[in-house]
Amino acid sequence: MEFHLVDESSAERRGTRLEDLAPEPLLTRDYETRPALVYERLRERHGPVAPVDLLGVPAWLVLGYRESLQMLQDDSGWPKGLENWRARTEGRVPADWPLGPSLEVNHVLIQGGPGHRTLRGAWDTALRPFQDPHNPQAKRLKAAVTGYADELISLLAQGGATGMADLSAQFSRPLPLMAASHLLGFPGSQGDDALMDMWRVLDAGPDAEPALERLLVTLTELAAAKIEKPGDDFPSQLLAAHPDLSVDALARELFMLLGMTSDHVGILISNTVVEVIAGDSDGGVRTTLSAGMVRETMNRVVMRKPPLVNFVPRFAAADTRLGNYTIRTGDPVWVSSAAAHADPLFAGQMAPGAGISSRAHLSWGAGPRQCPARELASTIAAAGVSRVFERFGHLELALPVDQLPWRSSPFMRGCARCRCATNCPGRRCPSRRRLQRTYPMHPPYRTRPPSGARRCGATWRA
Repeated sequence: MEFHLVDESSAERRGTRLEDLAPEPLLTRDYETRPALVYERLRERHGPVAPVDLLGVPAWLVLGYRESLQMLQDDSGWPKGLENWRARTEGRVPADWPLGPSLEVNHVLIQGGPGHRTLRGAWDTALRPFQDPHNPQAKRLKAAVTGYADELISLLAQGGATGMADLSAQFSRPLPLMAASHLLGFPGSQGDDALMDMWRVLDAGPDAEPALERLLVTLTELAAAKIEKPGDDFPSQLLAAHPDLSVDALARELFMLLGMTSDHVGILISNTVVEVIAGDSDGGVRTTLSAGMVRETMNRVVMRKPPLVNFVPRFAAADTRLGNYTIRTGDPVWVSSAAAHADPLFAGQMAPGAGISSRAHLSWGAGPRQCPARELASTIAAAGVSRVFERFGHLELALPVDQLPWRSSPFMRGCARCRCATNCPGRRCPSRRRLQRTYPMHPPYRTRPPSGARRCGATWRA
């Protein structure tokens, strides 16, 4: 694909301030339904970096793979931290900006400044027991996730005669909730409402701000309980690695982990299931889904449909030429992994199905700020996907792939409903159950879901 730039010369572009460009809105209906066409249109008009409007706030969107990698690897030239945002410091970001709630929580993925290195080191230390497969905590986590997956699959197989299930609402979303409750050491079913509020925050809808307030109260209570009585869970491990964390600071870090192990992992599971079903006309892929093959399939999925489509913003430390524009000091710059993966200069060099393509994706970031929980999230997702295809001998999508509904937010994009025709897992399965997605309602259940999956946003109906 050739880039066709509009009338402005390169010199004019370099001298134009972001505030003077009147950028077009990014989060439109077209973006929700066909984001690839939006990226292509922006790329043709502007090149690898484009000015966009994010719900009333101007920002730069990085579309090029090379430029994205350059930014992600240069933490000093493109630091995080909202204190670096010039427009925010000058009071030009509306107080009711919908994306504000998700960016104001100053956790490890948002934070800039000198304290970040210490915090990131504590994260790496605290996650090691759960990410190293040789450690007992990691083995217990994998066993727990497998058990949770079996509970959910067994519910899918009970009652009804249609053999239809929504694997997105009834499996992919509640499974990470149950894993997060295990990791965070939530008492009872307290984590259920926390995850619902996390979804609302990530979706940046009208109820994002009150949802954030409720969520932080819940996580603050949990943090205080862990300081008072540590256990064998992530909050206690993080406190041991960083004893100076206050209750509020610990709650912010738990916010980050809850978000990463809920929405991101749920989308990754759904998208991988769709990838396997849609690309396996002869059944060969499913029969070879060993643990390694699941990981490889997930890598291919995040190349084409990454769950996290836009990273949290970075800011120019100095006036810097990027693409066809000069980014001014303090300008917000958002890296789009989805657009970077579709960059013709990158995607054109990758043969379909080639293993090398799956190793170069940016879905977990790159450089010193790469997601610290990437192995944890991959482990949970791989365990869930594996159990689906081990327990269900046959799955078919209820709709063609190109007609599946997708859920988009400023940060995430995933399959909203993955309705499948299933066979009963196990010879003694008495019947099948039709499950209907009703997120974000909190209806009473006619069949009691497993502990940790209650009020997860789905109704179990006979």
